[in-house]
Amino acid sequence: MLVDTPARTADRAQTARRLLASARVTDGPDMPVDRVPGWLAEHARRGRFEVTPIPFEGLRGWYFDQGNGNLRHDSGRFFAVEGLHVLADGLPARGWKQPIIVQPEVGLLGIVAREIDGVLHFLMQAKMEPGNINMLQLSPTVQATRSNFTGVHNGRGIPFLDLFMERGRARVLVDVLQSEQADWFLAKRNRNMIVEIDEDLRPGPDFCWLTFGQILRLLRLDNVVNMDARSILACLPTAGAVAGDPGDPVLRSFHDPAAPALGTMAEIHSWLTGVRALRELVQCRVPLGEVAEDGWVFGDREIGHDSGRRFKVIGADISASNREVAAWSQPLIQPQVPGLMALLVKRINGTLHALVQARVDVGHLNVAELAPTVHCRPADHTGPGTEPYPPFLADVLGTPDGLIHYDAVQSEEGGRFYHAVNRYTIVEAPDGFDEDVPEDYAWLTFAQLTELLAHSHYLNVELRTLVVCAHTLY
Repeated sequence: MLVDTPARTADRAQTARRLLASARVTDGPDMPVDRVPGWLAEHARRGRFEVTPIPFEGLRGWYFDQGNGNLRHDSGRFFAVEGLHVLADGLPARGWKQPIIVQPEVGLLGIVAREIDGVLHFLMQAKMEPGNINMLQLSPTVQATRSNFTGVHNGRGIPFLDLFMERGRARVLVDVLQSEQADWFLAKRNRNMIVEIDEDLRPGPDFCWLTFGQILRLLRLDNVVNMDARSILACLPTAGAVAGDPGDPVLRSFHDPAAPALGTMAEIHSWLTGVRALRELVQCRVPLGEVAEDGWVFGDREIGHDSGRRFKVIGADISASNREVAAWSQPLIQPQVPGLMALLVKRINGTLHALVQARVDVGHLNVAELAPTVHCRPADHTGPGTEPYPPFLADVLGTPDGLIHYDAVQSEEGGRFYHAVNRYTIVEAPDGFDEDVPEDYAWLTFAQLTELLAHSHYLNVELRTLVVCAHTLY
């Protein structure tokens, strides 16, 4: 009989109350929030960080497989760039082929939490990723692929990994598998965790303790809090923090479990299940060379689309003084234009609701996930020969300044994507905006969204960013 130490899991409503208290503490003496950008900049100045695009033949440890043309690592681990043939609603009958990152292993994204002076704090790291537009961003305590924490790279150990890997070592506040960008990854998942400790850690100069309120202030800035940290923090529970009418419709939307909602959780589950059952998504991995049939052009330094749109696959040589490995090379995905991730919100029955869509992307594991109201690259919809406007894009682009409640540029995963940034915005619908929406859209409260985030594969990574950024509205 296998005897295991049980995991200690915190009560969700109690965690929600403590999170709200932490959100109200917007500064602290140990690391004043105004010092954080300078703290990151100082780490960048003191470190040695270089990222240089190179020809594919210069990639150390990577090769194009002679059998299928796929771009692989010598170890057989980490990830590969392969071809994907997709049949889906909205595509031509013969489907679509494109390069895709295939990384079957599940990574770990983890944040350590503890109470300091009675307030919940989170241990954040100044971490370099090769694709970050500004090199260093505020990152989780631990951010590692399975190949990293099993030592495939032969690098240094990962600080604080044991707090997440040893059952019973800490109280679990969040533990859930979540997807990553499904237009560039095939069925990629990471384990998102927050664990709470009572012991006094001395984390070192690359780490700092911040309240949730401090992190929310930093989320108002461009390219400070990285994608992985945003993903994890979005998964924190919120329902149950307040009882009765809190007055503020945003606070009610997040924290009042009795807040009026346009639809029940059972109706939301049934709606999304129906979309997943009825929409078509057939994924076939094919040799990378086959993507040339759909306009992908192979060069010595990049694989790009002949339209000049979409994205490129490039090679990069990297050195970093504060990483587990000091120097390496790898392929990266480089998008051609920035995206727009917009959430339209509306007060319905005294509670703020968010308009989300059930979106099918080429790499989804389970056909569709909930996504922002608008999830697109606007440049793809302007000019001759471009795609029609998606629903609500014109509404978002025409929003007057007074109804824009959040607006910042945020970087995407810097470990696999090169200078990938999107504009994230939350805009309020004007008076008279019709609540009747297309069948693949629905209005949800933020408490409903955070309850779905207790489970895997309901909200995509872009919507998770907007959920945590929406906390800044109250």
